[in-house]
Amino acid sequence: MPRVATTVWTISPELVLALDAQLGTPVDSYLNGSQTWLVGDEDAGEVVIEYRLHPVAGYVTPRSASHYDVWDAVVDQLTEQHDPAALRIGEEVKPLTGLWDGLEAYAAYGDDMEPVQLATLVTDTLQRPPDRSGLVDHEQIGDAWEKANGKVSIIALLLAQLAT
Repeated sequence: MPRVATTVWTISPELVLALDAQLGTPVDSYLNGSQTWLVGDEDAGEVVIEYRLHPVAGYVTPRSASHYDVWDAVVDQLTEQHDPAALRIGEEVKPLTGLWDGLEAYAAYGDDMEPVQLATLVTDTLQRPPDRSGLVDHEQIGDAWEKANGKVSIIALLLAQLAT
């Protein structure tokens, strides 16, 4: 199985605010709770880095909210220094840790990077170092997530592989 360089941060209010400050609004939001950003200009020869905020296991979009609303609601409240353990999204109040487990960043289009090179690049971009970096098998992680019907944490799977 091909292993790719990746970096991981566990979720925190500071991480969300750093993402907002450095990367802005996600380029895409998914029904499964993921938020993504693509950074870099492939046409200029740059490696494009995908930043993906992974949802908690078994994530469900809060009632009366769209998956597009979640990011803005969270950022607005964290910016106003609301309690990250009680964020109002749609009709529900959720803790930040009940939405996302953490952030992963990796070369978006299969470019070959060394983990140290990737960690340096993403640290410069987000102005905060990742909690872990190394090589992972994305196919194995994706298979485990699909087999569990999304009821397993992708961040936990990533961290388990990075611990070996």
